[in-house]
Amino acid sequence: MKRWLPFELHTHTFHSDGKHSLRELAISARNLGLHGIALTDHNTMTGLDERDRISAETGVAIIRGLEWTTFFGHMVTLGIEKYVDWRNLSPFHLHRGIRAVHEQGGIVGVAHPFRTGSPMCTGCYWEFEVSDWHEVDYFEVWSETFPSIVRSNARAFAKWTDLLNAGYRISATCGRDWHTSDPISEPVAATFLYVRDGPDLEREAIEAIRGGKVAVSMGPLPVIELVCPSTGRPFGAGDVADVTPRTECEVRIRVDASARAGFWNMPQQMLDVRLAGNTGVLQTLRVPSSGGEAVTRVVLDGISWLRAELFGTIAGVRTMIGFTNPVYVR
Repeated sequence: MKRWLPFELHTHTFHSDGKHSLRELAISARNLGLHGIALTDHNTMTGLDERDRISAETGVAIIRGLEWTTFFGHMVTLGIEKYVDWRNLSPFHLHRGIRAVHEQGGIVGVAHPFRTGSPMCTGCYWEFEVSDWHEVDYFEVWSETFPSIVRSNARAFAKWTDLLNAGYRISATCGRDWHTSDPISEPVAATFLYVRDGPDLEREAIEAIRGGKVAVSMGPLPVIELVCPSTGRPFGAGDVADVTPRTECEVRIRVDASARAGFWNMPQQMLDVRLAGNTGVLQTLRVPSSGGEAVTRVVLDGISWLRAELFGTIAGVRTMIGFTNPVYVR
């Protein structure tokens, strides 16, 4: 049975520029209520040598990964078995590397695309030329801790929206870019993946990201469903609903406060749930932070995708708390 499980998809150990071991990282992840992590050290996979033992010891799933770290941008590769060389990737030949990852069954994601670059962070600002966004599997729209208040993340979220409006079905994730296990007081976001737990969890996670079965939150988990009279079943994040134009459909948005319960803190309140799509914000609904469901109806006239955006107060700031990936309509 599939369920929503929380992951951190961008981490580092002392095999690159992190300040903790993989074991320390996994224990810290477990202490934050995370089910799994992706190890994405800069330009190396040597930190994965003890992956199986540490995963069995800590109970934390560990996805194999690597962060290509270049002068022209950082790209995270997940689900690969063998090192994919990045050194011949000029600004105009990124797709050669992407195809090599895809040949292994892996996926690629743009990391922190609008973070300040050199000399503060070499290559952190995205400058690669992407000739075909269909080949990019996901976009890291939230980076760092308390990601919704980071200015560069607002640009990344807007860029993802532009790509959706242009017809690209690219998943959105968060990535803490986790380098140290030192205690922090700021909210931490998790990327929730709709997966079946078990021995094939890495493959399940890769396919969930590839297929848009993704939600992101610093608090309760938002889940969206689209139910249309002619389809006979609900469509969730990542699904494509074939619907007759101008059909009136029901949209259900559930707020699950049990997700990572005890590992986030926010006052009891009524949350704003924005139903957004390619035509803008369609409606704003209200759901208690303790959990619940909002139901509305929408006429699918010119709508190609819908997502839920969760707003409320956390750490004393009114901000976006989480969001779903889109349900697509054609």
